[in-house]
Amino acid sequence: MHKGYAEGQGLRTVLDDLELVLHRGESLAVMGPSGSGKSTLLNLIGAMETPDRGTVCFDGEDLTRLDETARTLFRRRHLGFIFQQLNLVPTLTVFENLLLPLELNGALNREGRAYARTLLERVGLQGREATFPEYLSGGERQRVAVARALVHGPELLLADEPTGSLDGETARIVLELFNELRRERGMTALVATHAAEVAAAADRVVRLQGGRLQEVAAA
Repeated sequence: MHKGYAEGQGLRTVLDDLELVLHRGESLAVMGPSGSGKSTLLNLIGAMETPDRGTVCFDGEDLTRLDETARTLFRRRHLGFIFQQLNLVPTLTVFENLLLPLELNGALNREGRAYARTLLERVGLQGREATFPEYLSGGERQRVAVARALVHGPELLLADEPTGSLDGETARIVLELFNELRRERGMTALVATHAAEVAAAADRVVRLQGGRLQEVAAA
């Protein structure tokens, strides 16, 4: 797939006829410096943007052929996101943020609520259900974001610099939680990162440079 953006009077190529195959159940880390196109790659795979040319396929379905409504429904049902800026809803409590994906998928039932409470306990935030995000530490907000991404049982997790704003020890705890919970449910993960310790925890590592991917290591 190919993707570029207008820049001044010209066009800057971000992804240059890039090819990527992600296998079910694996975790793949995409490394590269800031501005290399890691977030763009996640946005394309997550059906938040469309490539200028090429296709993005999920289980044989070409996402580029879907209209915006269909892409939105696809994201809700099949994907879990951990955004670089977290995107927790500030007017919702911790528990309400966690229930949001269930509500959007019509799964806000007793079983869903019970699993959400289990996840809160697993990420160490039991008793903080009624707290608003502004009263949480950075590490606590990150753990809420991890739990929210997992609560509806998505097939694919997309994480953009999931530990970028955390100190070393907090980053280690969040990363261990993410990988432990992901493996328990057999979820596939694509993680964009510049952190070597995050990449080392993945099954496969590739580097994005000059709009192309190069496989560099196997964890």
